[in-house]
Amino acid sequence: MTVSVVLFTSDLRVHDHPPLRAAAEGAHEVVPLFVRDPAVDRAGFAAPNRLAFLADCLADLDQGLADRGGRLVVRDGDPVAEVRAVVRQVQADEVHVAAGHSAFAQARQERLRHALEADGCRVYVHDAVTTVVPPGDVTPQGSDHYAVFTPYYRRWCDEPVRRPFPAPRVVRVPTEVRSEKLPVRTAVPGVSPGLAVGGESEGRKRLASWLSRHVDTYEDLHDDLAGDATSRLSPYLHFGALSPVEAVHRARTRGGAGAEAFIRQLCWRDFYQQVLAARPGTAADDYRPRHDGWRRDADARADLQAWREGRTGYPIVDASMRQLAHEGWMHNRGRLITASFLTKTLYIDWREGARHFLDLLVDGDVANNQLNWQWVAGTGTDTRPNRVLNPVRQALRYDPDGDFVHRWVPELADLPAPAVHQPWNLTGLDRARYDYPDPLVGLADGLARFRQAREAG
Repeated sequence: MTVSVVLFTSDLRVHDHPPLRAAAEGAHEVVPLFVRDPAVDRAGFAAPNRLAFLADCLADLDQGLADRGGRLVVRDGDPVAEVRAVVRQVQADEVHVAAGHSAFAQARQERLRHALEADGCRVYVHDAVTTVVPPGDVTPQGSDHYAVFTPYYRRWCDEPVRRPFPAPRVVRVPTEVRSEKLPVRTAVPGVSPGLAVGGESEGRKRLASWLSRHVDTYEDLHDDLAGDATSRLSPYLHFGALSPVEAVHRARTRGGAGAEAFIRQLCWRDFYQQVLAARPGTAADDYRPRHDGWRRDADARADLQAWREGRTGYPIVDASMRQLAHEGWMHNRGRLITASFLTKTLYIDWREGARHFLDLLVDGDVANNQLNWQWVAGTGTDTRPNRVLNPVRQALRYDPDGDFVHRWVPELADLPAPAVHQPWNLTGLDRARYDYPDPLVGLADGLARFRQAREAG
């Protein structure tokens, strides 16, 4: 009787799962395995919101396997050692795993190959599981990756996309393989109170609902902060509880400008994955160095703390930061505004902002988080590295009635728009009514400081 092992990583689902499908079709029994790696904790990626969401995803994955006669096996320890132990116990012939594209994931794959093939066990690494188009499949002439999004998007749209696979009907798991207890969300301290529910079932339900009810208005409303018209599917895509391939197919079936705008956002995920795969060092280092002399003195540290707490004196910035703290998620327009404010107006290192986002974002992803921060900071792939987003203009454009600020900055709840976006213009007793800080810096002063620093760099 043949046995295969499926190592789940960032692909926590049973639908459209090429490694699980290949294992179920090629062997009599399958060991669906997830290994909680302490190296993830040591690297600082095991933040409370992601641990809680992960617990939901693992529980849902276990239920999805149970519905097909199987179960999820959970182990603690080094993934290579744990996989090797399971392989030896059940005498598995094959191990299937989804391709990862970070330096960490690539190193894990190579270690798996080296360790298991020495034991006579074949390792299959499957592409197009966590991305639509695998990194390296679309490259410009003379380079191993695209450095600019638009030409990549054109080529990406022309690439054939495989059809989504149905979930296997039956998954038979050897009874002798032990498992640790599944983690539970309630055991994780420090979770944001408004954190979404994780898991494939929830992700698929949200995708179906959003495509049927909201995608048609996405192109026009996706930047509307108060309207909250984005899909909110990024956490499910990050954990692989939702297949990006299936999302693209279902959106194309729906059709229309809104669906195309949504697909473009999925392409951005692939774009950053192919940048990171080709340049893994950009997780910490500037993709395009600008020789910035970032502020690091005591005043900068105080400004950074005020930014983290949503007390900068700029309501649209503070509202977005408070949404992040409460939900473990932030609207994409808010991410752009807050990142620009930190790096360009306060002139603080993008790595400080990226670290805080990774501490809280449930969809915190090395490729998308770090490279989006670099895009805004002007050290990444943006073709206009010195662009600065004016938070007041952004607020007036994307929160014209002040509803988003009213929701998250309750001390300004009775201040109407447009005054709510510029409360420092109030005078006398009117201003004293509001327990709200003065701006950390004037926008003109911040802009002048940034430009002078970039010219010096």
